Order: sequence, then C-alpha cells, then structure tokens
Amino acid sequence: MKKPGSLESLAEALRRLPGVGPKSAQRIAYHLLQHDREGATILGDALLNAVELIQHCTSCNTFTETQVCETCADTARDRSLLCVVETPSDQLMIEQTLTFKGLYFVLMGRLSPLDGIGPKDIHLEKLIARATDGVVQEVVLATNFTNEGEATAHYISETLKARGLRVSRLARGVPVGGELEYVDAGTIARAMLDRRTT
Repeated sequence: MKKPGSLESLAEALRRLPGVGPKSAQRIAYHLLQHDREGATILGDALLNAVELIQHCTSCNTFTETQVCETCADTARDRSLLCVVETPSDQLMIEQTLTFKGLYFVLMGRLSPLDGIGPKDIHLEKLIARATDGVVQEVVLATNFTNEGEATAHYISETLKARGLRVSRLARGVPVGGELEYVDAGTIARAMLDRRTT
C-alpha cells in the first residue's frame, strides 16, 4: 500500500477539525501551501507549542499552562460556589457575562452512553472530591440543554445531593430581547415552568 504524500497527510490532519470535511480540508491545505506558507508555519508552531505546554488545571480541570489556572488561583473568587460546565468554551462564555464570581469545574464532555462516554470519562470522581472539600456550599450545573447535557446534570445532581450539597441548575427561558411570537414553543413552555415571582 502506497504511503500518503505530504499533501494528502496535511488534508487528512485538517479533517480532524470539527466541521471540516474532505473538500474543505483539501481547500485549506491548498490555500496554506499556495498563498500562506508563512501562516502554515505559524499554525504548525502554535499547534506544537500548545500540545506541549497546555495541560489540565489540577483543581478545575480546564486548560492551563500552569498547574493551577488563573481563575482557581484568584483569591477574590467565591470558593463556596462551584459552577460545572462541559467545556472550557462554556466556562469562557459564563465568564464573559461578568455575573458569576465563584469557581468552576470543567467536565471536558458530557455523559453519552451511546458513544461510550460514562462517569469516568467526565472526571466525576474529581468533581465529587472538589465539591465535597468542605468549602463548596452550592454547585451550579451549567451543562448544555441537550439530551446528553440534561442527563449529565441529573446524574451529577443526584450524586451531589446524596452527599448533602445544595445543587442548582441554570434557568432556561425566553432570551433577553426575544419576542414571544418568534420563540419556539419548547422554550416558552420551559420559561413558563421555570417562572419566578417578581
């Protein structure tokens, strides 16, 4: 069997990126080689550097270049609040709201039995140890509102409640600035069920 050439290997590597199919991978490979060789070198160096230097925070499991990430090291954060998210990008989105002042735990995924992803794969033991450290008073579950995210939140909620922790879930409902006639019925139904007094 013939070994793939450099161009084929590059296109195959690019296909590993989410949302990049065979044609897109080929176009990107050709673009980098034809129009932006310097960019290709920068990209390659950045990837190698990131893979070598970035690790998981020993406390919250997010990506960091140090043993403990910047957020966990921040003494001004409320250590009694722990927000559980699926990915570092989810953590970043919550941080950008400037409304949460506690700490995080990043699962690096969600439960998905059909894909063979169980509690060990989402670092549940590490989360339990972190949540039951005697400092955490409330765990906020901020997993996505997909079937897998809901199942993950339910599983974690039951596990932590059994250990005497207070567990809350992100509220769902009509988006800010949203007009009811343009919001889907499922979202309106959830907003009605999750309504609160004013």
